[in-house]
Amino acid sequence: MHLHAAEKIWLRAGVIMLGCFMAIITVLALVDGVVPPSSGTTIDPNLVSKTPPFDHPGLHRIGDHEYEAYYVAQVFSFTPSEMHLPVHSRVVFYVTSPDVVHGFSVPKTGINVMVIPGWVSSVRYTFHQPGTYLLLCNEYCGASHHLMSGKIIVE
Repeated sequence: MHLHAAEKIWLRAGVIMLGCFMAIITVLALVDGVVPPSSGTTIDPNLVSKTPPFDHPGLHRIGDHEYEAYYVAQVFSFTPSEMHLPVHSRVVFYVTSPDVVHGFSVPKTGINVMVIPGWVSSVRYTFHQPGTYLLLCNEYCGASHHLMSGKIIVE
């Protein structure tokens, strides 16, 4: 097979760039300690509705102004859809999904995690301001994805 000289140049350039990108990614992963999660909590996605505490999702008080919130994200809703919290609450959100990948995002708070079936995602946040916070799915999960939302009401 005969390759034109220009094709050989572009082929070599592409291979060199690919090698550089792979080297950069490897070095950055080693320097920053980027590794896949290995100590994450897992759950059988087929048994979410039967596995405590996700069999009764909601808010659980664990201390003075400290709470754990358990959510189930499923096509096309969050359970519970509305949650009430006192102001200055420190909350650890635990979220899982029995069906497809979802997002769990509360705009303007820094709460933003990907919810993957078989895994329990968690994020901490302290609500210092009263108000109604919108809970959104920010990962496309199907035809009615745009309707998937909830509320966190801080009083």
